[in-house]
Amino acid sequence: MKMTAEQLRDGLTNFYGSESFHKFSVLFPKHILTDGAKFLADNAGAYWLMDAIASHHGKCIKDEMLRDMQFWTLKTDVEKHTAVLTCDRDTNDTAIKQVIEHTDFPLPEIKLYCAPSGDGKHYTILLDSEY
Repeated sequence: MKMTAEQLRDGLTNFYGSESFHKFSVLFPKHILTDGAKFLADNAGAYWLMDAIASHHGKCIKDEMLRDMQFWTLKTDVEKHTAVLTCDRDTNDTAIKQVIEHTDFPLPEIKLYCAPSGDGKHYTILLDSEY
């Protein structure tokens, strides 16, 4: 069962690091989630968001500025049930923009990062508070 926006916001405040990492998709075996990113995916029904981020991996690793760190933002128009997912190299330097024509994502905005993991084999998707 999905959480309300308020429950989700409250739950997300509890993540400041991760004790474990989670595989989430057979389509994207090189991507893993932190505890906080998994909490978001589980409780907002947002595995599609993790898939969307991972689906842009090929473009990101070809971009020198995105290879080591990606800054992802999902901005949702909660009333219209639409969203825009962007990946920025730096402030006001958007590299990727994906329009989401329909979503029930409950928050008006969420920021996620994606970076190479310490093992050198995976890319970790994490909440901004876990970075």
